[in-house]
Amino acid sequence: MAAPNLKNPTTITGKTARVGVTTSIVGILTNSPASNTVLKINSIFCANVDGTNAADISVSIYDGTTDRYLAKTIAVPADATQILSTKETYFYLEEGDSLRALASAASDLDLIIGYEEIA
Repeated sequence: MAAPNLKNPTTITGKTARVGVTTSIVGILTNSPASNTVLKINSIFCANVDGTNAADISVSIYDGTTDRYLAKTIAVPADATQILSTKETYFYLEEGDSLRALASAASDLDLIIGYEEIA
């Protein structure tokens, strides 16, 4: 695994991931091992698309063995959006790391993740 030099990257590509969250913890954004990239996570928004019921969201960084939570059981009211991370609180996904998410109700929560792939 060779992470890129952040002082002099070869490329920086802006990307957006759009994910519906389920009631099982699953990978929502993965930086593959030996990708020779780092993913700079600039923002994570969670929208509750259910017009009636609140739902809870949990988001973790998974290193292949352990989940470390960025957000744990955060309530998102019906028809509302919760900001989980912004550009001011950016962080990196190194090679082999992934973001994982879990919702308290199936098909109620959508995640939008703005990030940069740096190589």
